[in-house]
Amino acid sequence: MSLINNPFVTSGYIAPAYFCDREKETEELSRWLINENNVAIISTRRMGKTGLIRHCFQLNEIKENYYTFLIDIYATKTLREFVFQLGKVILATLKPKGQKAWELFVNSLVSLKTGFSLDMSGMPQWNLELGDIKSPETTLDEIFHYLAISDKPCIVAIDEFQQVAQYSEKNTEALLRTYIQHCNKAHFIFAGSQRHLMGEMFISPARPFYQSVSILHLSAIDKKKYMEFAQHHFRMAQKNIDVTVIDSLYNRFEGITWYLQKILNILFAMTPKGEMCGGEMIEQAVDFILDSYSFTYSELLYQLPEKQKELMIAICKEGKATALTSGKFIRKYSLPSSSSVQSALKGLLEKDFVTKEGGFYMVYDRFFSLWLRRNF
Repeated sequence: MSLINNPFVTSGYIAPAYFCDREKETEELSRWLINENNVAIISTRRMGKTGLIRHCFQLNEIKENYYTFLIDIYATKTLREFVFQLGKVILATLKPKGQKAWELFVNSLVSLKTGFSLDMSGMPQWNLELGDIKSPETTLDEIFHYLAISDKPCIVAIDEFQQVAQYSEKNTEALLRTYIQHCNKAHFIFAGSQRHLMGEMFISPARPFYQSVSILHLSAIDKKKYMEFAQHHFRMAQKNIDVTVIDSLYNRFEGITWYLQKILNILFAMTPKGEMCGGEMIEQAVDFILDSYSFTYSELLYQLPEKQKELMIAICKEGKATALTSGKFIRKYSLPSSSSVQSALKGLLEKDFVTKEGGFYMVYDRFFSLWLRRNF
């Protein structure tokens, strides 16, 4: 394994050495998959769901015996977009596996035959545009046909799965459930960050996926484990970090993996070899991050309708807000009527600017929240 410049990875998955803990969750997820269960992984965003899936896919017992596909559907709004992304990811994953692997998939997509060509090296190219998928249900049927006849069993991980509940085609959940329950050779991971939506999809008796999965709730990595992980990587680079720095960051960002990794990435870069990263460096690192995002945050705020902007700033100042339509909250932050607040809240939730966790409303992006407090 080649060494990387900074061990605090903020994007993607590199290797087990740079993946903190999750031993229990990895064992649990891999055991369910190997024993032919479908699994729903539910947690807040940026807690490390995707990293856990990629880590699990690198285990020898998974890597050597299955084809593994990971599709992120966060930006999709229709079944057509879902099918397009799924097909594209499957082909991209199979191409390095050899002609036998990808040819079976390409030959299964009868409705899209004209969308494939071979490059100079004989590798297939996905030359399709979204509009080339004339009948999404037909193409979906062909993809599931491939999953049923593949030369290896497949594991399909669908990230931000709650999106399918928002598709314009209202039967998408039922359609996917029908295909999945009859697909014995493939197994599925449904990962989602909007916990109330994921809970409804898999726990409500009225929904198609009711009692169809094993559920894994992903919480924060144990603080002690994360401290050991951070100290180890500083030591490996001949640097040191005061344990109180890690403790302070963990508490401040409630153990949410991505925020810890992002700040430690900056602190690691700021700390010279042979020296100690101390508490006085935390705000320097936070300032650096907020400055780097300042233009983006200014633009996002500018694009928001005025009432949504006012409500988001109020929620931010409150930290964890409740009873947003109460007279007390409205008077405290000089907001318009309760009906206006309700309308603004709906827009903020739909755009993912605000999230609801355990009965509290809060600004989803913790760095955005810090930036708002410093500027308003």
